[in-house]
Amino acid sequence: MNILFIGDIFASPGRVLVARYLQEIISAEKIQLAIANAENSAGGFGVTPSIAEELFSLGVDVLTSGNHIWDKKEIFDYLPHTPRLLRPANYPADLPGSGLLVTKARNGVPVAVIDLQGRVHLPAIDDPFRTADCILKSLDPGVKVRFVDFHAELTSEKMAMGWYLDGRVSAMVGTHTHIPTADERILPGGTAYQTDVGMTGPYDSVIGSEKSLAIRRFLTGMPIRLDNAKGGAELHATIVTVDPETGHATAIRRYTRE
Repeated sequence: MNILFIGDIFASPGRVLVARYLQEIISAEKIQLAIANAENSAGGFGVTPSIAEELFSLGVDVLTSGNHIWDKKEIFDYLPHTPRLLRPANYPADLPGSGLLVTKARNGVPVAVIDLQGRVHLPAIDDPFRTADCILKSLDPGVKVRFVDFHAELTSEKMAMGWYLDGRVSAMVGTHTHIPTADERILPGGTAYQTDVGMTGPYDSVIGSEKSLAIRRFLTGMPIRLDNAKGGAELHATIVTVDPETGHATAIRRYTRE
């Protein structure tokens, strides 16, 4: 079975690409489950209920997120009622929402989607490694297919998580840095891995923001407001093929559209 993961959807340019291409990708690539990280989908910061519903209507089955999930306050009331929108599981348990969803793919196979967040250069929340242990221990053994979005800053933290989860999940892909990496592979235990899927949004930018403003901020050290860029939009995703009987990945490849 094929699982599609779309990298961080950034503002309206990213949403336009999903609207333009998602159904074509699902059909051509025989996708059984479509997952996307949506934490930047509302103007580059956060996600609103209306935008989440828009992405669901386009054919995204599950939305993951990261540290920007809390940027739009209206999402607080929406999360408890919308299990298909995940927030990182290692935030405190009394916050709204969940970091785990067990759902059925289009072919009827149960799939666990797990959302975790790193701690280096990000908020000092609970340990994502031990949180992953708790989640995996809680899963029904019959749920063989397990997909993890690890939203983290450091390459080393993502790689460590990949090795830590090898053989226990079908795939672990990284998000957050908005830069696609060329290190997709199958680890020895059968886990598909990529350090970062990249961004679905404007690449004529500095990770989504207008180049001139970002450069000025670096040159001056001043807290200059960064506006969203519009040009050079690209969709970056990863397609993972999983054996539903074993839960082991058999293939992983990057997918890009402009």
